[in-house]
Amino acid sequence: MTPPDEGALRVALVDAMRRAVADGLSNGTSGNASAALGDGRLLITPSGIAPEDLTPESIVLIGPDGEVLAAEAGVAPSTELDMHRTVYAVAPPGVAGAVMHTHSPYATAVACACDELPAVHYDIVALGGPVRVAPYVTFGSPELAAACAGALEDRNTALLGNHGAIAYGRTVRQAYDRTAKLEWIAALWWRTRALGEPRILSAPQLDDVRAQMARYRYQRGA
Repeated sequence: MTPPDEGALRVALVDAMRRAVADGLSNGTSGNASAALGDGRLLITPSGIAPEDLTPESIVLIGPDGEVLAAEAGVAPSTELDMHRTVYAVAPPGVAGAVMHTHSPYATAVACACDELPAVHYDIVALGGPVRVAPYVTFGSPELAAACAGALEDRNTALLGNHGAIAYGRTVRQAYDRTAKLEWIAALWWRTRALGEPRILSAPQLDDVRAQMARYRYQRGA
């Protein structure tokens, strides 16, 4: 397997953070993103630097034990480094190449009011199913990392109580796309509740969606 290109990943992380602001998924210095280098090392966005001021060089290189291997002078890794490292540790092998954490408005609103984002739309299967809300824990703490791990079981996205959202993917692009999809479904849930009681899809209905998607992918590849 070809090892990840560190330079390309640095650029991808900067682009993802800037796009998050442009798409309304982040603001100010909130949110962070990381990418795995495949050898126990990872790249993570720095703490306290707004996306418009990020450069590929300001992305921090982290070692297998969480130590800083390379960073610009005066630059520290994101305060959520422990959470990112935990996601890579608990995700199934080979499926977490990047992690993105945002305070996107609709997803965060759900995280402040609900225990779960339910299956209001069938596309939630792309996130693994209904999205769990982890209990509130202080940001940047080992306890938050543990709570996040529990909410991500059998899922690729989770909501952090009274805090925000997190998603992982094989690539930075996939982690970003899942973050955006989570926000879209959260916004749909919000708007649907304004019209009345939402009709929630059942587990068997979601299984049918998964089967249909599998057939569709097979047919496309045939």
